[in-house]
Amino acid sequence: MTRQKRMAAMSLTVDELLAQSPWFVRLDEPAKSRVRSDASERAVAAGQALGHHGERQHVWFGMLEGLIKWSITARDGQTVTLGGQSVGSWFGEGTLIRNAPRESDLIALRNSRVAQVPRATFNWLRDQQPSFNEFLLLQVNERLHWFMGAVAAHGLLDTDGLVARALVGMVQPLSNPSGVAHLPLSQEELANLAAVSRQTCNKAMTRFKNSGLVRTEYGGIVVLDLPGLHALAR
Repeated sequence: MTRQKRMAAMSLTVDELLAQSPWFVRLDEPAKSRVRSDASERAVAAGQALGHHGERQHVWFGMLEGLIKWSITARDGQTVTLGGQSVGSWFGEGTLIRNAPRESDLIALRNSRVAQVPRATFNWLRDQQPSFNEFLLLQVNERLHWFMGAVAAHGLLDTDGLVARALVGMVQPLSNPSGVAHLPLSQEELANLAAVSRQTCNKAMTRFKNSGLVRTEYGGIVVLDLPGLHALAR
């Protein structure tokens, strides 16, 4: 019952997501009205793709419920996970701005729901609303910084560092705008985001708990020492 309540608290309607999104709050009223009218909702079942490598993307995404991971799969089947998106976050702007096919896969790690803002509306906001471009500039810069770090992490960090980085990634503003320390995240999902085995992830989490970095609860993980996780993830 406790888990169900926590999961329910991490579910938004499209209107609720817009109301708490900084970029939307700064729009003028005609722009807000257009976004509300044009936005739609899409459900993605666990294990299914929201977007595939090589596809054209026609919408900008906002997380209403669930968990989506970014990943790249090589020809030999090896997968590299770049990060995850949780409730309240917006993503996919880079692909729309580039106007090119996707270069990664978006996979639902659990049953998820996303808001969708059409490409035409997204481009209209860029043309008409300076504050929207300011938001995008900051977001794209932060995402570039995160992805550059991901490349280094997979070459330089040990498994504890990879798991710590996955946790940090789910708390940082790109993935978790509300900044909540309680993450409705299972250790299996965390292992998936960190691109390590579940057994390896469990061992790392045991060390983190013993060091006072995190606490596990039924239905999620509580980050107790974010600076400590940051130190491991560097």
